[in-house]
Amino acid sequence: MSLLIEAKGVSHFFGAKQALKDVNIELTAGKPIALVGPNGAGKTTLFSLICGYLQPSRGELRVLGHKPGSAALFGQLAALPQDALLSPDFSVGEQLNLFARLQGFSRAEARSECERVLELVSLSETLNNRPNELSHGMKKRICIAQALIGSPKLVMLDEATAGLDPVNARAIRELVSMHSDHTTFVLSSHDLSELERLCDRVLYLRQGQLATHELNQGGAQLRYLTLQLLEQDAQVVERLKTLERVIEVSNSQSNEFVIGYEHQADSEAMDIQVLRLCHQQGWQYRALVNGHTLENQLFATGA
Repeated sequence: MSLLIEAKGVSHFFGAKQALKDVNIELTAGKPIALVGPNGAGKTTLFSLICGYLQPSRGELRVLGHKPGSAALFGQLAALPQDALLSPDFSVGEQLNLFARLQGFSRAEARSECERVLELVSLSETLNNRPNELSHGMKKRICIAQALIGSPKLVMLDEATAGLDPVNARAIRELVSMHSDHTTFVLSSHDLSELERLCDRVLYLRQGQLATHELNQGGAQLRYLTLQLLEQDAQVVERLKTLERVIEVSNSQSNEFVIGYEHQADSEAMDIQVLRLCHQQGWQYRALVNGHTLENQLFATGA
């Protein structure tokens, strides 16, 4: 399978400050990929390098086999920066039409493409509206529609749901999920719960250095569950350890417990055992997560 993004020893400097340090990545097409890290970790720099806005100070970076910024990526890579804005002076249709024409669509094709991407974000009725007539959430969805013009193979979204109400945030998550079969999204966000719903791969930047994580169950034999309770009970750890095949139990944070257990295909599912124990002990649970939570993977384990 061909690589979407390949980085070998990529570093970037702003004067004497090193923003990225020897980043190595090999990413193939598939489900959305999360790009996370604290402020100042280098996320925007990596985002800009992949999009071709900046060139690496050192190392080699390829996107779909080409140097970022190359004409060969025109229509194959799209990006939506966090602060992307629509012009207040032109209608939605006029603006999307311009971007479609810039990608090489004919006049008739551009009109059809504008209608197609607006339908994707469920805003077909806004074609003739100006942005100042629309809500913040609607404008954000139209910006995403712009990024989908031409059906690119790779779409970079920076804080796509930041500042949105729950309805619009959910609409964007559903849009990303729906189109992940043929477009790979790279999502930069501080909302770990949102990324956990959408992504199975995580790029974690800290002080310019990159670590990668796969959101899975662990090894072939050792699996994990994360139990989140509404109230703390001093006996939870000891009670969970009595369950068959449980190897370890840790109290990862208040009211949250990570259960490591031995997987056996011919045995009763561990989640059923945990839920039965909750019922027997009268524990009210908030959630039972299959595997580690993303928050625990990144921070509790000191990634």
